[in-house]
Amino acid sequence: MSGAIHAPADVPLRLTWVQPEDLVGHELRQAAEDGRDPGRVARIAARWHAAGGHDAPPRAGASPRPVAPELRALAGELLDELAAVPSPLPEPSGLEEIRASAPGGFDADPADPHAGHHGLDDRMLGAWLGRAAGCVLGKPVEKIPREGIREIAEATGNWPIRGWFTAVGLPPEVAARWPWNRRSAANSLAENIAGVPEDDDLNFPLIALSVLERFGRGFTTADVATTWLDELPAGRVFTAERVAYRNLLAGIEPPGTATWRNPFREWIGALIRADVYGWANPGDPWTAAAHAWRDARLSHTANGLYGAMMVAAMCARSLAVPAGDPARAVRDVVDAGLSVVPTGSRLARAVREAVADAEAESDFERVVDRLYARHGGLHWVHTVNNAALVAAALVHGRGDFGASVAGAVAAGWDTDSAGATVGSIAGGLLGAARLPDQWIAGDRLSTTLRGFDGVGFDELARRTLAAGPGPKGTTRV
Repeated sequence: MSGAIHAPADVPLRLTWVQPEDLVGHELRQAAEDGRDPGRVARIAARWHAAGGHDAPPRAGASPRPVAPELRALAGELLDELAAVPSPLPEPSGLEEIRASAPGGFDADPADPHAGHHGLDDRMLGAWLGRAAGCVLGKPVEKIPREGIREIAEATGNWPIRGWFTAVGLPPEVAARWPWNRRSAANSLAENIAGVPEDDDLNFPLIALSVLERFGRGFTTADVATTWLDELPAGRVFTAERVAYRNLLAGIEPPGTATWRNPFREWIGALIRADVYGWANPGDPWTAAAHAWRDARLSHTANGLYGAMMVAAMCARSLAVPAGDPARAVRDVVDAGLSVVPTGSRLARAVREAVADAEAESDFERVVDRLYARHGGLHWVHTVNNAALVAAALVHGRGDFGASVAGAVAAGWDTDSAGATVGSIAGGLLGAARLPDQWIAGDRLSTTLRGFDGVGFDELARRTLAAGPGPKGTTRV
């Protein structure tokens, strides 16, 4: 027997979310969104397309084929040129400037973790369980557009959505047309849910809790970066977080990590990291927002920051607002979120419009139609459209947990992230005792994060309470 041994042909590595040629299209779109000089941006776009550059991949993180070294080098140059064109919009990224341009209006009323403030223990547990439920509901249909989600639900007798998605009874042609999110179909359908599976929308709250436990309430953005590098493999972060991670490894320090060749700095990543900062500051939206800002500025600017601050403020308020009238309480919570966001920002305007629609329309599908009419051009994981959806789902749901999370998921943008955020706020408002049993996915969480795999939600609630400000009149380091 004889024969030469040949080395296998190299298959090019298509690393998602960081290759310069895949970032230019996203940065061009970001430039249009934040109002940069249209003439200068158009000239840069013309140079890119004339050289053979492509638009941004619509849903994936990388284009399928590598480009010539010369085109990659040009992509880097154009990214830097685009970054040098300033935005004229009134959307600051500094904390004091944000506070000066936000409406405020919510005086801090910190809840005392040792005083059972409005059933705080139960509401903290409800927030964790609610976040898990919304995440699990949205996981299998992530990346499936709105029309596909509805077709799947209708085909299995689950429209309007009132329970977990299922493959039982799903016609093969529908399954082929709208394939489940590959990694989630095995653990997030009604027939196979056995506890809460790992997801970045649940890993990031664990990371935030780790930051507070390790560094205390005076943590810095550098402390957040240190925790990422210690605990998060680069392959388990995406979009703005992956760019920030790359920048850290290149020696760039925060907040430069958020801006250097990072066209995703206004996407949803910071928003999904914010809940714990709200839960650790019950009744104190501004402190919650400031903590979220410290975390978010590692990877985000402007509306990316505002989304995180808004959610942290809503989570803080959800644990402390009287919940006797859930519909009124929900509006109170959303107003708390708006109180920390610059009034003239795109996010504030989008949320105000979404709330008005949710209050005026009896059919949530028509509310979502209006959201798509205004924001359909944004990427499906942008902050502005998803933040508006979160507010609309909460207000329209009027405190009904199932209706709220189902509305967020059925809209078809970032289904697991929007579902998780709505679930955490509605769950915190209602408390664990009032969460319907059908929405409890399990009492333990799976994760590959060190020290957390199999952790119970009751323990997470206890540890989050311990990370709070301490009894009234004291300060916990």
